[in-house]
Amino acid sequence: MATRYWVASLPVGEGSSASSLWSRLQESISKQAFDTALYRFNIPNLRVGTLDSLLALSDDLLKANSFIEGVSHKIRRQIEELERVSGVVTSSLTVDGVPVDSYLTRFVWDEAKYPTMSPLREIVDGIHVQISKIEDDLKVRVAEYNNVRSQLNAINRKQAGSLAVRDLSSLVKPQDVVSSEHLTTLLAVVSKYSQKDWLSSYETLTAYVVPRSSKKLHEDNEYALYTVTLFNRDADNFRTKARERGFQIRDFEYNPETQESRKQELDKLNQDQETFRSSLLQWCYTSYGEVFSSWMHFCAVRVFSESILRYGLPPSFLSTVMSPSVKSEKKVRSILEGLSGNSNSTYWKTEDEGGVGGFAGEADAHPYVCFTINLI
Repeated sequence: MATRYWVASLPVGEGSSASSLWSRLQESISKQAFDTALYRFNIPNLRVGTLDSLLALSDDLLKANSFIEGVSHKIRRQIEELERVSGVVTSSLTVDGVPVDSYLTRFVWDEAKYPTMSPLREIVDGIHVQISKIEDDLKVRVAEYNNVRSQLNAINRKQAGSLAVRDLSSLVKPQDVVSSEHLTTLLAVVSKYSQKDWLSSYETLTAYVVPRSSKKLHEDNEYALYTVTLFNRDADNFRTKARERGFQIRDFEYNPETQESRKQELDKLNQDQETFRSSLLQWCYTSYGEVFSSWMHFCAVRVFSESILRYGLPPSFLSTVMSPSVKSEKKVRSILEGLSGNSNSTYWKTEDEGGVGGFAGEADAHPYVCFTINLI
């Protein structure tokens, strides 16, 4: 699928017709730039309005196009990220069930949604408001999804660190801990290479350690986690002695209710993440289609208004969509310029050629209307 298209219009001269001009364009493209896909871009007869209203509208078209294109790309990138994270096989995006490139190259104006008798400004403003609402909705939905992800990531970071810093609740079982009126169990983090030292010394660090009470619960790349049982009154003294020997006693209190609560919280976050992700992905699929459809209608208004200002009234021009390869661009430009045989359009050549320059902010001006649509 091509990802970059030109939307262009050519003036239909006196005594000619859009059909004959289309045939000439097709013939020239097939002979000189045969690798360029070429399509008609069917635009209905829209309401022209006054010259002043067209000029005022043209000042806003380029900026509005950048905004709409940006929202389209933002949603597309979000879809790609969600599909990657979800392991979903990437599917071609559609508009009303039609692939986006087909929707563009076979564009049909939606009269029910955008009545052709409406003023052009009203159509453009309506599209802008619609896209703005979709962008705001996207921000809210992404924020909700990212909030859940952040909470899960924070929990996972606690569980993924070394034994010196990670959460220990998933490693300790009820049978590993003694907790009574007189006895308590402490958890010692011992360097992987100091385990022999720990096993030979923990019983004598203080006077009230239960003999042979130390058991290894877990080991990672750096540390090992051991239990040790002793009298409650000796716990603080043992912590001090252990620290002097390079052993870290982790603050930990086993609570079955807390453990179950954490597990339920983690399960709920995982479920919420999946729900938000699935909902966001489906919303993005639908919203991308809405944005792309609105964007193409906006492009139709843009071609129409710029063509009127370029070629004059009454509207008489041929609008097309094409996808030239990089190596064919110059040839296609030359063909389009050769077919722009309208006296008005000569004023829209580049400034270097003696014309008054491009229209509506186009950096690369030509004697015909042309702008680029980047699908990604």
